[in-house]
Amino acid sequence: MKIASRFVFSLLLASMLCTAQVTADSPAEVIPASPPQKPSAEAPASVKPGAKLYLIGPLDVLYVRVWDNQNLTGAVDVRPDGMVSMQLIGEIKADGLTAEQLKDAITQRLTDYINNPVVDVQVARINSKKFFIYGGVLHAGPFPLVGRTTVMDALASAGGFKDFANTKKIEIHRGTKKFLFNYKDVSKGKNLEEDIELENGDRIIVPE
Repeated sequence: MKIASRFVFSLLLASMLCTAQVTADSPAEVIPASPPQKPSAEAPASVKPGAKLYLIGPLDVLYVRVWDNQNLTGAVDVRPDGMVSMQLIGEIKADGLTAEQLKDAITQRLTDYINNPVVDVQVARINSKKFFIYGGVLHAGPFPLVGRTTVMDALASAGGFKDFANTKKIEIHRGTKKFLFNYKDVSKGKNLEEDIELENGDRIIVPE
């Protein structure tokens, strides 16, 4: 019995020595490093792809707030020449800028007079960009052009059509150009290319 036990012990010892030798001789597993991640090019969630930011124009009314300074806070008119006037900084161009760009420009100017100024600029009233609707609609006249507005969007602003309006032969006049718009077709998902984006000064004519 003792001889058998010694024989089994010898076999186990030999097996352990062989395993240790194989482990020592085997190269360690190499795990390749993950390639560096490319920074995401996606826009922040608050920015909608393709969205157009409003550009300030002459005769618009802005509301400028300088925190902790009531003398520099209030409504500011954009003059016909596109300039605005403020205390301390004098005149500054607003025409063609977004509210964010104008905020940055005002902040930069104020740093000469105020430590770490905090500025906010909002467009309070749009007077510079308009489109017009004439003819067979319930509310004709000028409408502010705010952001992206298509013909369908514009017609919705007019409150609907009059009873005898010819909605199949609506015209959009842009300078010397004329575009045709069939409301009934577009509202049914047909000829969607007719639903163009409006530009400043466009005139929509709904025949009666």
